[in-house]
Amino acid sequence: MKVVLKNLTKRFPGRRKKEPDVIAVNNFDFEIPDGKLVGLLGPSGCGKSTALNLICGLETPTEGRIFFGEEDVTDLPPEKRGVGLVFQNYALYPHLTVRQNIRFPLENLRGSEKLSKEEMDAKVEEAAGIVQISRLLDRKPSEMSGGQQQRVAIARALVKVPRILLLDEPLSNLDARLRLQTREEIRRIQSETGITTVFVTHDQEEAMSICDMIVVMKEGIFQQLGAPQEVYENPANLFVAKFLGNPQINTFEAEISSGKLVIAGEPVLNADHISDGKVFAAIRPEGFIVDPSGPMHCELKRIEVMGRDTSVISSSSASLDENIRSIVSEDISSISGASSVAFSLKPEKVHIFDHDTEERIPCALS
Repeated sequence: MKVVLKNLTKRFPGRRKKEPDVIAVNNFDFEIPDGKLVGLLGPSGCGKSTALNLICGLETPTEGRIFFGEEDVTDLPPEKRGVGLVFQNYALYPHLTVRQNIRFPLENLRGSEKLSKEEMDAKVEEAAGIVQISRLLDRKPSEMSGGQQQRVAIARALVKVPRILLLDEPLSNLDARLRLQTREEIRRIQSETGITTVFVTHDQEEAMSICDMIVVMKEGIFQQLGAPQEVYENPANLFVAKFLGNPQINTFEAEISSGKLVIAGEPVLNADHISDGKVFAAIRPEGFIVDPSGPMHCELKRIEVMGRDTSVISSSSASLDENIRSIVSEDISSISGASSVAFSLKPEKVHIFDHDTEERIPCALS
């Protein structure tokens, strides 16, 4: 089931009379394809959860429409939309067993949708099997780990076979190892069921690892929609470039002069067909090559070896960040103990942004 948002806006009134309205979602206009796992991604307070609440019906849009397929669901109450919602804090009933928690939504069905006890039991067993907790059905939530409780919450959302599955920061209460395991389970469950799933997170690593597509948001404004790797490699603007990637992209004050990209007075790459003037240059950490004859010179601060990665930490007068972090694979013994380091750059890992609008300037660097 595809989800279409048309000019979707949500304003909340200011807390005091003279305060302006808060625009949590600002003119969203895009389509979530059928059967895809899509991440709503952005920093805290950017409107991700509000967008999710608008889709499921817990919030009413100020403007715009919401479609599930060809059906306009904007004015439908949540229980009529056919959505399954998984909350950040699990929201399980502590006095009920896992079986009873999963069955609870089925017990509230009325009319032609009402099920017999045998039908409910069969659906509970099926949902528990999908999330692999069949052996835990007679336990109470207090007897389970956080990851197991999250699986119960997912099973409860799946048991009614929703048209759309909505996950609101479902991993934030788990430790690092459980987060990794549970996000892999979410990917598996979504692949097996084929249900269109919207996954809210502020963690770009989570979104990039399991989502088919990501929607990047900033202050309620849609920034970019695309496959994770596509958005990473071709960010629409400087905000998207800086938000995606760990370590964060390195950003520099730069200029285009006579067909050259110049950083700290040094021409580092050819930049044909770009007008002369000030720009921002952003270089991914993996875009640096330690090269004694390289055109870019920085002050060497330290070298960090962390398992498979070797990071060269340096600085430059043109850098907008305190440290330049470069992840390198070549032998760096030649710079050990040195006070400076020279780099060559991988052109495909360097992005140029307009100095005023911060929009990316498409260009072929060399």
